[in-house]
Formats: sequence, C-alpha cells, structure tokens
Amino acid sequence: MSDFPSTKFDRGKIFAKTGLKVGTNYAKHYLKSLASGNGDKTALHKQTAEEVFSEFTKLRGTALKIAQSFSIDQGFLPDEFAEVMTKAQYSVPPINRSLVRSIIKKELGNYPEQLFKSFDTQAIAAASIGQVHRATLKDGTEVAVKIQYPGVRDTISSDIALAKTLLKRIVSDPDTIEDYIEEVKQTLIVETDYILEGKSMERFHERFASQTVATPRWIEEYSTERVLTMTYLEGQHLNEFLKSDPSDEEKSRYGQLMWDFFHNQIKAVTDEILEFHADTHPGNFLLTDDGKLGVIDYGCVKTFPEDFFYKYLMLLPTHLNRDEEAILKLYEELGVLKGDPETEPREKQFYDFALNYGFTFALPYLEDSFDFGDSEYRDLIRRYTKNAPITNEPRGNKHFIYSTRVHLGLYHFLMKLGARIETEKSREIVEEVLQSRQSIFAEK
Repeated sequence: MSDFPSTKFDRGKIFAKTGLKVGTNYAKHYLKSLASGNGDKTALHKQTAEEVFSEFTKLRGTALKIAQSFSIDQGFLPDEFAEVMTKAQYSVPPINRSLVRSIIKKELGNYPEQLFKSFDTQAIAAASIGQVHRATLKDGTEVAVKIQYPGVRDTISSDIALAKTLLKRIVSDPDTIEDYIEEVKQTLIVETDYILEGKSMERFHERFASQTVATPRWIEEYSTERVLTMTYLEGQHLNEFLKSDPSDEEKSRYGQLMWDFFHNQIKAVTDEILEFHADTHPGNFLLTDDGKLGVIDYGCVKTFPEDFFYKYLMLLPTHLNRDEEAILKLYEELGVLKGDPETEPREKQFYDFALNYGFTFALPYLEDSFDFGDSEYRDLIRRYTKNAPITNEPRGNKHFIYSTRVHLGLYHFLMKLGARIETEKSREIVEEVLQSRQSIFAEK
C-alpha cells in the first residue's frame, strides 16, 4: 500500500480534517476570549500551525510547497505559522523503499539495481515534491537521483483549491489571496517537471559555474519528468557546517559566496534571460569540499517580469537616499499601498512602517561591509516582522512571494552564519544594472 495519498478523495479527506481543526481552534478561542477578555492568539496560531503542518506532511506535494512558500514571512500569515512552516524545508519523512523501486521502474524502464552500479535505497534528503538518493552509474560517476512522489502533478489543481479554503480562514481579507495562490500554482506546475529543472541546471552551469560556484550536471539519459539524475556534489549544508565549529573567517567566506552568487544573478540579467534561483533556503546550498558554493536544486527558477524586477531593484537606491517621493511612487506601482497615505490614516500607518522597514533592509548596502552577526540588526529585522501594523493581509505585487523568498532567505542564511560581508561591489552591480536600463524607466 502506498504511503502517499494520491487520489483526490484521500487528499480531500486530509484537507477536510485540517480545515475542521483550524475552524474548531479559532471558534474555541473566540468563545474563550469573550469569557476572559484575553484576545492573545500567539498560542492558538502555533497550535494551529503545528496541526496544519502535521496534516500537510501526509500530503507532501502541493500542500507542502504552499507551506514552503509562506515559510519566509510574507507579511500576511501570523508569525507563528511562518516559524512552524519552515519545517517544510527539511522535516519530511521519506516514502518507502518498495515505492521508490517501482517509480524508477516505471520512469526509467528497469529497477535501480539493474540501471546503476549502486543505488542507496535510503533517501539522503526528503522534501515536499520528491526525495533524493545517492547512486553510482556503471561508468563510476557518482550521482544524486531525485524521485518525485507519485501523483504530485495530478493533485496540484485540487490541492490548490482545497488549500485556498484553509488560507481564507487565516488571512484577514480572503479575496486578496487569489493572485498569490495562482502564482504558487503556476510555479508548482513548472517545478514538477524535472526535464525543465534539468535544463535550468544546465543553464545555471553555463552562466555561473566558476572558481567560486559549483553546480551539478544534468544526466539526461537517466532523467524523465518525474526522475532527475545529476552529478553528485560533496559538501556541507549550513547546519552541518556550523556544527564543525568554523572560525569567523570561514563563516564570512561562506556567506560571501552566497551574497556574491545572489548579486551575480542580478549582474547577469539580459533582455533574453531574466531568471533567478528563487528558493534560498539552506537545503539548496552547500559548501563543497574544495571550498566552492554548491547550488544543488533548480526546481524553483523564476523569470520575473522585467517591469517588476527593475522596480523591485529601484527600491534599494531610493531607500538608501531616503527619496520619499520616489519610494511612494514605487510603493503605489508595486501594489504595496492601496490608498493615499496623506488622506487615509490606515495607509499612512502602513507607509511609515514599510518605509522604515525598507531602509532597515537596505542597511547592509549603506557602507562597504556589513556584519550580519550583529544581534541588534537581527533583533531589528525580527521586530519589524512581528510588529507589522497590518497583519495577515497580502500586500504588494504577487511576484513579491518569490523575490522576498530569495532576498529575505539570503538575509536569514547570513544572519544564521553570523557572516561579515563585503558589499561595495554588490552595490555597484545594482547601480550599473539600473543605469543600463534607465531608458526603460523613462518610457514607463
């Protein structure tokens, strides 16, 4: 029997059970708050998030990708939800070995022991859409084989519809989540095609593999839309690296590799290619044995619309210069503001918050180096996250889901490392890219 519920009926039952828990928890809290006068929802949010994660773990696939998408704070889920949902990035139980064998047989035409010189049936990593096994090709090449859970792509539309029902109970304005949900859905459709991921892997190798960045190579003849085979990179993920008690210099060097990779993607943007690795969480990166940054997952590679990307990029110099006229214009064009802050107190409150949060986010670029290990900066970022004046409400262009996932994910990575980063060249990269596109802004 499969340990993955792949039918709409089985998955629907789990969503229904989760929805009942969410509704019951909030109804009970409402009644208690009426009686006691205590409206604090911190414990409620955490309990509900744990229960949602527990049920979504059974579903894997789309449900967990939604959890991942909201694990980096987007400003409209309670903070307790974001904290719990980060587990969707690494704490997922693998499927059983017999199912692994049958999937490989179906996709590649034979069982793993016939196809590979060696194949470890124990997964070395298990996440939302698939799990990874280590293997050796018959010519001796060490590879990683990613196997997609059965039926994931077939469940996307139904899972999205069911998840939407749950999210509408959590956000303050349910009608505003439609665009965000559709963005997640379309990204998932792409992410479940491992042929597309293999092609993305090759493009990133051609564009970024260097003396400082290592990428796996796609083994096309051992890959299908649901099985992806790539060369294996040896190295340490962030948690493993930190457990080795590295020096401050080693941590800063690792962090610099991450920082430079992010900004080199900005530098490499052209009219033909405007894509980014859009899943900046520690499981997708490692420090290789020869000291390079290993970038190992290419499922979530986003092509941002040109208009959004350059307006997002413009937020940096406008905040550094405290150019409030330009900032206000960008906020309006990017959908951060829904009204006039001069005449609407609610919008004024949010504008003031966003303005100062944006400046805080820009601080690493203010001078030529920045210490992400500064506890005051970490606390400042945390306070802004927890004290937004308008909570549980989507704000901004739908593409903020993934641009935030990239940028804020980078900051969380560097803060966990406690890295000191040289930022002068990255600031220059942003300025050069914006100058090269000045004519575009003039036309818009």
